[in-house]
Amino acid sequence: MASKNRALFIDLLKGLALILMIEVHVFNSLLIPEIKSEWWFRYLNFVNGLVAPAFTFTSGMVFILTLTKKGDELRKFGKDFWRRLSRIGLIFIAAYSLHLPFFSFKKIFIHTNFQTLNSFFHVDILQAIGSGLLVLFIARLLIKNDETLFKFSAFMTLFVVFISPFAWKIDFLNYFPIGIANYFNRMHGSQFPIFPWWNFIFAGAFTSKYYLMAKEKNQEHVFARQLILIGTAFFFISVLLINVLLPENLATIIPHPFFFLERLGVIYVLLGVGYLYIEKKVDYKSIILDVSRESLLVYWLHLQFLYRDIFMTKGIYNRYYESLNIFEASIVTIILIIIMMIIAFYWGKLKSLKPLYARKITIAVISIGLIIFVTR
Repeated sequence: MASKNRALFIDLLKGLALILMIEVHVFNSLLIPEIKSEWWFRYLNFVNGLVAPAFTFTSGMVFILTLTKKGDELRKFGKDFWRRLSRIGLIFIAAYSLHLPFFSFKKIFIHTNFQTLNSFFHVDILQAIGSGLLVLFIARLLIKNDETLFKFSAFMTLFVVFISPFAWKIDFLNYFPIGIANYFNRMHGSQFPIFPWWNFIFAGAFTSKYYLMAKEKNQEHVFARQLILIGTAFFFISVLLINVLLPENLATIIPHPFFFLERLGVIYVLLGVGYLYIEKKVDYKSIILDVSRESLLVYWLHLQFLYRDIFMTKGIYNRYYESLNIFEASIVTIILIIIMMIIAFYWGKLKSLKPLYARKITIAVISIGLIIFVTR
């Protein structure tokens, strides 16, 4: 049972986060503005605000689980090293492709100004994840002892949490080019700078230590219940401190350390509940797991459908921006989710049955896209 449920509960949470992310992007882009001022929308915003923390946390946790006890193998710089490094590289390629102002090198070269350049270098969730995973990857190469690697993850979590409020007050453009400066804070438009979003990635990496300890003792169910208890405590303590106990000058710190702890608490509860849900299900399978395993494809592709002009003269965003009611936006969300589920299922099946074909298709698509971009 333990082996079969190895990390499915993590995949389950990641898949649910991705599905909910589609709703977030559709509703934020297409809903009539007046609807967003309704009393209930702030509660939806809170739920939607859990998507990015859950996505980044599970990315860090899954990544480090696959790297434990593999340091020596990676240091041989063989196939596994290049496979993992290319995966991180693919995250960056997908991330920056989403910010291309034009799918034409010539147009970008002609129309480049600070505004378009800055927009291209905005840091969103994929850049935050890719850079965090790259740090973990390098740390795995340099740190031979697993326990030391987990201590490094814990240190980085605390470092990012407490340095973030100070980092947000610095204009890093005074010290770095825009492509680097945008990684540090939101001052120039980045939505997911490494301060504070790295804290969820490294917290996921650190939490994996306790899952592995529980797994060795065949006590994953104990680990799950502890996650629920600790997560509940984190959540209520954070809410109490921010809204009641802390003086106003401390409660209004941005980004707030207890904002992180509050979200981390909810993630812990969801992870624990997810494991207890899957625990008794032998050979558990779900389309949500397919979405999770093809997370990069689903994330990138649903944004292409939403924001790019693919099949219509105008894309969904350009055609229906802030013009849909709840029912209409829900229909668009459901259709997009179904399309992404179907693509994730069949692409995952192809990767499983014909991995070489899937790899060749990926390389071909990227190569063709690059040729079109350069020659267009």
